Amino acid sequence: MLFRRRVEIHTQKDGEIRAALEDDFHHFRVSIRHHQGIVTAIHGYAVRFPYTACPGAAKPLQDLIGMQLSEVAHSVTRATDGRHQCTHMLDLAGLAIAAAARRNEHRTYDVEIPTRVDGRTSPVLLRDGRPCLQWQIKGTLIEQPAPYSGVDLNQGMAGWAIKTLDPEDAEAALLLRRCTTISRGREYDLDVMQHARETSLCYAQQPVRAAHALRMKGSTLDFTDRPRALCASDQDWFAGKEPNLPVQQL
Repeated sequence: MLFRRRVEIHTQKDGEIRAALEDDFHHFRVSIRHHQGIVTAIHGYAVRFPYTACPGAAKPLQDLIGMQLSEVAHSVTRATDGRHQCTHMLDLAGLAIAAAARRNEHRTYDVEIPTRVDGRTSPVLLRDGRPCLQWQIKGTLIEQPAPYSGVDLNQGMAGWAIKTLDPEDAEAALLLRRCTTISRGREYDLDVMQHARETSLCYAQQPVRAAHALRMKGSTLDFTDRPRALCASDQDWFAGKEPNLPVQQL
């Protein structure tokens, strides 16, 4: 079994950036507008999500209005407190903002994480259809290749990547890190949970709402043998049409 994630980013004719993310556990969309290097509007859309509270995380994305465009996608974490955001919508917003700063018209990322065997896995990331990264991982430690050897996924990797790598390579590495970490959800039956855990790590898991953030049972999908299905339902939206699916926006 493989965990898969696809990210697509498109620039519309009017300059709006539309970005979508879909994986086994999540499906979100984010759109941004900007003027003279400043984010002027942002909207988040929850299509498929693990907890009933997740769509509400579109509202705090408004914290990003007024931030300068940056080629460093991780810069969104300096504009808002990520613990009060949806991790995945915030990541997607950062990718859209970086694409706007670079004037990328179109970008795709495809990630696959094989099931761990004896704590080991070999995550792969394609950028715009071409091989970009492949790691050998044991536990949370990247063993190969250089310059990633010895980097721990959970200990200061973001700071290391931003200081060591160019912005686009850091972006790819942090996206692969995120997927490698969350892919471990495949090791559990998430539907036995009644509601989100009270970890304070994201919007749904804040103590004020975790007990009311009910598990969306059946929301985990398997894309092992159907990678082309990822983001397939977003194509009309990328073409400039409004979503046809029952999308929740706040």
